[in-house]
Parts: sequence; C-alpha cells; structure tokens
Amino acid sequence: MKGGNGALAGLILAVLMVLSPIVVSATPEYAEKTGLQCASCHENPAGGGSLTKEGNKFLQANGGMFRQPTRPQRVIRLIVGYLHLITAIAWFGTIIYVHLLLKPAYAAKGLPRGELALGWISITVIALTGTLLTVARISSFSAFYQSRFGVLLAIKIFLFVVMALTAAIVTFVIGPMLKKKKSSEAQSKKPEMTCEEVSRMDGSETSHAACIIYRDNIYDVTQSKLWKGGKHMNKHLAGGDLTDALKLAPHGEDKVVAMPFVGKLVHKTDATAAVRPVHERVFYIFAYMNLVLVFLITALVALWRWW
Repeated sequence: MKGGNGALAGLILAVLMVLSPIVVSATPEYAEKTGLQCASCHENPAGGGSLTKEGNKFLQANGGMFRQPTRPQRVIRLIVGYLHLITAIAWFGTIIYVHLLLKPAYAAKGLPRGELALGWISITVIALTGTLLTVARISSFSAFYQSRFGVLLAIKIFLFVVMALTAAIVTFVIGPMLKKKKSSEAQSKKPEMTCEEVSRMDGSETSHAACIIYRDNIYDVTQSKLWKGGKHMNKHLAGGDLTDALKLAPHGEDKVVAMPFVGKLVHKTDATAAVRPVHERVFYIFAYMNLVLVFLITALVALWRWW
C-alpha cells in the first residue's frame, strides 16, 4: 500500500511540475523572423532558462503567451510528448493501413474488436497527453490566435475533436447497426447469394457461419477443423472466392466439393446492384473523411516544424 501511495504521489508531483512552469514568450519562430540567436534573449546560449534584459523586454511586450519549462520539467514533457507521438503513430498508421490497403469494406461488415480497442485507447491517450502538453506550453488563451504556433495547434485540436466525434458515432450508433445486419444475413443461407452476402459469412464472432466460393458454387466450411475462425492455414479467409487460390493448393478440388453445398453465386450488374443503406453510406463517408483528417493533421505538424 505504501508503494502504491508513493507512486501516486510521484505521478501527482510530475503532473504539477508539467503544469506549472515559468512563463515566457520566447519561441523558435521569433528567432527565425528576427535573425537573432538564442543568446539574445537567454543567458544560456543554447536557449531556455533565465532571460537577458532583451528577453525580459520581449516577455513583457508579448504578454507571456508561452511557458518556458525548467530542465526537470523538460524531461517530463519529453516523456509525455513521446507517449503522445508514439500513440498517434499507432492510431494514424492503422487508419492509413485499413483505408488504403484493406479498404473500408473490411470494417463495413462489423467493426473488429482489435481495431476498436486500439482506436479508443489511442484517442484517450492522445487527449490526455495533448492536454498536458498544451497547458505546459501555452499560458494565455490569446496565444491560440496571436501566434503562428497557437493557430496551428488550435486547428489540430479541432480536427482531432472531429475525429473523436466521428469515432463515437461509428462505435455506438453505426457499428451496432452494421453488426446486426451482418449477423442476420450470415445466419440465413439462401440457394442464391451475391459476393457481398457470402463475404459476411467469414466465420468471425459476429457471423458464426463460414462459407467459401468455388467456381460460382458456395460451400459451408463452418464445421471443418481446417477452417477454425474462418481461416485456413492462416492464408485463406472464409467469405471469399477461392477458385484461383485452389490452383496453387497441394490438394485437388475434391476437398472443397466434399463440403456441404449451400447454393449458387449470383453476379449482380451495376444496374441491379442494391443500394447501400444510409448508415452504411455514412460509415464510408466517415471512413474516408478520417483518412483525409489524418493527412491534414500530419500536414499541420510538418508546417509547424519545417516551414
């Protein structure tokens, strides 16, 4: 119990150190615009720490919009910033991978638990660490509209809030609707099904049933020990067409046709294709919108750091 109290006290002390640094308005942008070195405002030629006479004048003239942390506070800020950055990389990387390589249709069948957990853990960590970093850097609300860094940060915060709101809508409103649709369709095996209908029978926890397509015939592999969880040898997934894949398999088609026959595959033309329901269309809009927001946020960071 004593160890737990000590750790809690240490955490509270660290947060207080981050949130209560010395106030100052010196910024790298100021040095770039004026052409002055850090030593013009700081007694330490490398920057940071106590201010010179000119530095104090600049501080008074700009109203103290920014904070200048001490060395211990900078160490804590570095740790918090690293956690903030690594979490953003994991979250943004997942969004880019799913949307560009797997395509949003991968999640349109029902939101996978792994991606949901990663997404919400990332949103929570980014929100907490981002708040700490913002408070540790900005001491006046005016910095959000009177400084270049503040304006870029305000836009970044706004885009993050939009992403978090869309994630909440998809998770708690659209997600259950997608899951319900997939579960109901996967339970009803019809003599004729489209590729989209078969794709929902992927053997996952929401579909239960697992089917595959071979030469426009649909077979049920749910009970096969070789298709546990809708996967075969960790290479092939249920719900898809394995006609071409079977050509490279070490066995013949007899293994496939021996499975219970479900029905025939129906190819829908573009003219007769069913219109997606509203909630599914909203899901695709949010999916691609979040991809755009990822690129916008990273562009803001690049603009802040290297422009």
